[in-house]
This record gives sequence, structure tokens and C-alpha cells, in this order.
Amino acid sequence: MKPIIDSAMTLEQALEGLVFPEDIRATLALIDVRHLGFDGQLHQGQLVIHQAVTPEVTEIFEKLLEMRFPIERIVPVVAYQWNDDRSMVANNSSAFNYRLIAGTNRLSNHSHGLAIDINPALNPYTQKDGIIVPLGANYDPTKPGTITKDGPVVTLFSSHGWGWGGDWERKDWQHFEKPDVH
Repeated sequence: MKPIIDSAMTLEQALEGLVFPEDIRATLALIDVRHLGFDGQLHQGQLVIHQAVTPEVTEIFEKLLEMRFPIERIVPVVAYQWNDDRSMVANNSSAFNYRLIAGTNRLSNHSHGLAIDINPALNPYTQKDGIIVPLGANYDPTKPGTITKDGPVVTLFSSHGWGWGGDWERKDWQHFEKPDVH
């Protein structure tokens, strides 16, 4: 079956308009990933990730498709003018975005292509002030596409050495990250 193409960019297009260090740019790759959409159809999106995790991220998304775990869309954040909030409101799953960890002056693992957010409108995060982001989101583990502690998505990422933000004190249910790859 031929997938519905949600994103068909080149790496240059997926990084367009963003100023960030050349040494980071040199480590990034763009991969095509197939996934089950919320419409029940096969879709193909794209992730910008660190080259070192390309094989395992490809394998993870193949297994998510086999498990029929629904993902609304997977489009590089450039499509949202590098605005993380816009991407989250659209329930867009993504990886690379050169930015700070919210509320800090430290680079996020997203800045190295070593973090992936999945279905953020269903799997929001809690800011320091207690506000749930994206606005209007509600974490409901009974909804399809929601990530749960004992569920197959966390088990799959964990088996590849990825940590989950749902285990943190301030919950970030959408977030997976691969430490210590740089």
C-alpha cells in the first residue's frame, strides 16, 4: 500500500531559516518514517535526527507502525516556522529543533536531534508554573495515540536506551531522549 506523504523535504529544506552551529548541522540526518495516521491510513513523514541514532529510530518507527500505534503527523518543525508551540498545537511529532529547555538557559536534546516528541496534543508537558502545554491539551491515557508508562511505546524506546519524560517529576509525556550520544 502506498503511503500518504505528509512531508517530502530535503535536509536543506528541513533546516531552512534556522541559525545554529555548523558542528551540530554536520551531525544531522533526515529520515522518512511511515506511521499509522489517526485516519487509519498509512502515512509517511520525516524526522531530522542525529546521524548516530538513524538505524534505531528507523526501527522504532517501523515497530510503532507494526503495533498500529497512531501518530497524527510527523513533519520537521521548519513547517511551523521553528515555533515549538505551533508544532505541538498541531499535534505534530518531531525531533530536531535548536532551542533551549523551557525555562532554562541550557540547550535541549532536541538541539542535537537526540529527542523526539510524539503526539504532543495528547501527551502534553507540565511547565514549572503548572501550566499544561500545549494549551488545551489533556493527558488521557485511554485515548489512542497516548503514551503510558507500562505501554508498548515506552517499552520500545527504553529497549533502545531512550529515556521518557513521563518518568520525570514534571511530566513531559510526549518526550523521549537519547542521552550521551554527542
